[in-house]
Amino acid sequence: MTNVDVLAAGVLKAGTLDGLPNGHFVDGAFTPSTHNKTLESYDPGRGEAFASFAAGSAEDVNQAVESSKRAFETVWRDTAPAERGRTLMKAAELIRANLHRLAIAESLDSGKPLQEALGDVGGAARTFEYYAGACDKLQGDSFPLAGDYIGYSIHEPVGVTAHIIPWNFPISTAARGFAPALAAGCTVVAKPAEQTPFTALMLAKILSDAGLPDGVCNVITGLGAETGAPLTLHPDVDHITFTGSVQTGRTVMKAAAEDITRVVLELGGKSPVIVLNDANRDEALAGVMGAIYENAGQICSAGSRLVIERGMHAGFVEELVKRAESLRIGHGLTRPDLGPVNSAAHLDKVAGFVERARAGGATIATGGSVTTDPETGKGWFYQPTIIDNASPKDEAVREEIFGPVLTVQIADDAEHALALANDCQYGLVAGIYTQDFGKAHQLARRIDAGQIYINEYFAGGIEVPFGGNKKSGFGREKGIEGLKSYCKTKSIAARIA
Repeated sequence: MTNVDVLAAGVLKAGTLDGLPNGHFVDGAFTPSTHNKTLESYDPGRGEAFASFAAGSAEDVNQAVESSKRAFETVWRDTAPAERGRTLMKAAELIRANLHRLAIAESLDSGKPLQEALGDVGGAARTFEYYAGACDKLQGDSFPLAGDYIGYSIHEPVGVTAHIIPWNFPISTAARGFAPALAAGCTVVAKPAEQTPFTALMLAKILSDAGLPDGVCNVITGLGAETGAPLTLHPDVDHITFTGSVQTGRTVMKAAAEDITRVVLELGGKSPVIVLNDANRDEALAGVMGAIYENAGQICSAGSRLVIERGMHAGFVEELVKRAESLRIGHGLTRPDLGPVNSAAHLDKVAGFVERARAGGATIATGGSVTTDPETGKGWFYQPTIIDNASPKDEAVREEIFGPVLTVQIADDAEHALALANDCQYGLVAGIYTQDFGKAHQLARRIDAGQIYINEYFAGGIEVPFGGNKKSGFGREKGIEGLKSYCKTKSIAARIA
């Protein structure tokens, strides 16, 4: 066993991880809630509470925002870009130094398999490394005016930024928001999901240890109504980055409208994976499996709709069923192929979609039932499920299930596949499998989505901008586009003669 697996086994035996953060992180230190209330955090692999955390209030939020505003105005805004870069690079080093502990906390809190959590933490380190290198390269433009004039632009930090972090990728989403905001010279107030509070708190402490001044990154934990809502409504918040459901995204937009606060919204998805007859079959099979069963399908950009050309359909789905049925289900810390869903409420939601599909006559090719960890009989698990030959009108095809449930739609040809792919209220990502490179790029241009993967689902990295169209939201994270989200452009023109 590797060192991380030995540590994970000990945590699994103890039922908790020692030394988890206690309190909010404000002004460079852990502080209790003003009301001294706590909430329990649950291990989805067992369906049992394993730790408690601070239940914040509007008063806690106000203290955090005031702290971040003060730090922005007195310290961080005017810190030299190169110095900001050194701090973020040190944070990347510390994240890697704490890789095992962060990954175990992430797996225990979210339920995801340990190997996926290790990848997420590594990706978080890479995110800080990437934006550390961008701090002193955020350049403006000069404008070609007449000879008696000079014109140029500069990028300025927007100010205090609020980050509402989802439960499916806690440390990844925190990093892709924190790092560019801090690189641009903004300060951060974050509210992680109440289901997964710990790695955001641990990340804030790591940033402090890396030399980030007090107040530049604050984290408040608690329920959405008691902490998230006051944060999005706070008049001293200059920007909101939200990742979550469409319904909550609407609420965030309405709150932002009160003070004309800037927003970036990364919302739902129902992403298609197009497989054409000439695709490399083995590559496509592996891609489709990963697209829907990674993190038990709890990914905004999951490839939850297989749109497959008719000639490939029967044998491809038959093999998918075999592979799905061979997946090992288990607690995240045991490195299973498929971990649990995040909560009992979410398990009921996923099951409800499949039950309604079954009642409507859908063909359930495999799965379709709630289950448990076969070793313990505990946890919130759902079988890997495939709904074959689904209609574009089916609820399971049109709505985001956010679980290990794949719907299959049959296309007559590439044009039909394109029409099926675009027949959706969401437009986050799409995948294409074909050996005809010209056809792949033609489809990529015509699919209405923010990001397209060709012959490898989830291709790319922090360098590639990410965000959606239609009801998947707007604005971009990752890449230089993500950095610009935290900047306001100022244009300057002067007569010089």
